[in-house]
Amino acid sequence: QVQLVESGGGLVQPGGSLRLSCVASRSIFSFNAMGWYRQAPGKQREVVASMSSDGRTNYADSVKGRFTFSRDNAKNTVYLQMNSLKPEDTAVYYCNAVVMYVSGSNAHYWGQGTQVTVSS
Repeated sequence: QVQLVESGGGLVQPGGSLRLSCVASRSIFSFNAMGWYRQAPGKQREVVASMSSDGRTNYADSVKGRFTFSRDNAKNTVYLQMNSLKPEDTAVYYCNAVVMYVSGSNAHYWGQGTQVTVSS
């Protein structure tokens, strides 16, 4: 069983920064992909950023140029650096890991989420 533990959320003023962390219970190299998602009240969960096993990243248009997805392999940890935060970034942020099997099936693992609130 995979465990993902997020931290780093909080209350920040517009224009401020936060760095989210996600520690995995096993090597992040064992995952085919990892991602950060968010869910705002009354809205569906959406992908914010993703990273493939070879380190390629993709970002939602709404966060491009402001958020950066990175990883520390030795610490089994991925990060989401969030700069120039806006009120519309307010949401619960979730870490996700995907394992793909040769059978064609895949498994998604989720952290418990961390609240990010951007408000003056």
